[in-house]
Amino acid sequence: MAEKNSTAIGDALAALAAGEAIVYPTETFYALGVDALSLKALERLFAIKGREPDKPVALIAADLTMAFAVAREVSAGARVLAEAFWPGPLTLVLPARDGIPAALIGADGGVGVRVSSHPIARALAAGLRGPLTATSANLAGEPPAVEPEATRRALGDRVKVFVEDGKLAGGAPSTVVAVDGLGMRVLRPGAVSERQLAAALKGDEFK
Repeated sequence: MAEKNSTAIGDALAALAAGEAIVYPTETFYALGVDALSLKALERLFAIKGREPDKPVALIAADLTMAFAVAREVSAGARVLAEAFWPGPLTLVLPARDGIPAALIGADGGVGVRVSSHPIARALAAGLRGPLTATSANLAGEPPAVEPEATRRALGDRVKVFVEDGKLAGGAPSTVVAVDGLGMRVLRPGAVSERQLAAALKGDEFK
């Protein structure tokens, strides 16, 4: 990892620990990150985005252990999908454990989480020792950003640290799949196709 990015990661981790917001790269778009388990930081996030707090925000974790720690339970099917597609652009919506902030939990009681394939995103979660938010680094209603300049124009000094990695791949966002007692349901089509999901599960648990 380049020295410039290593320095930026250190600055970003200090900002996250102080409850500030950062912008960082993922495998698809730039994301707006705060400490996902800090209520004050989440309030700051929604204020920056201009987004309604009743729309839950997904998370990025450093690894499977951290990702599954936000869940009350993890089904066998969820573990199969995680092993097949993480690190990568697949967000699993799992039953939220007690203590997860309400702003992260959907109406069905699920919390969305993924392990990103971008090394900077994983390094930030690892350094924070907890998940960070993964909402796109743009104002509500605007398109997600693939270039750092666009995030600076949109968010400006409301963000403490910008961790840049040039122009990102963009394309389809992460696929969002609910994994619970009802089976597997695609909530948002994305980079991982329904066919790929079904193949990983061999059709047994996919709906």
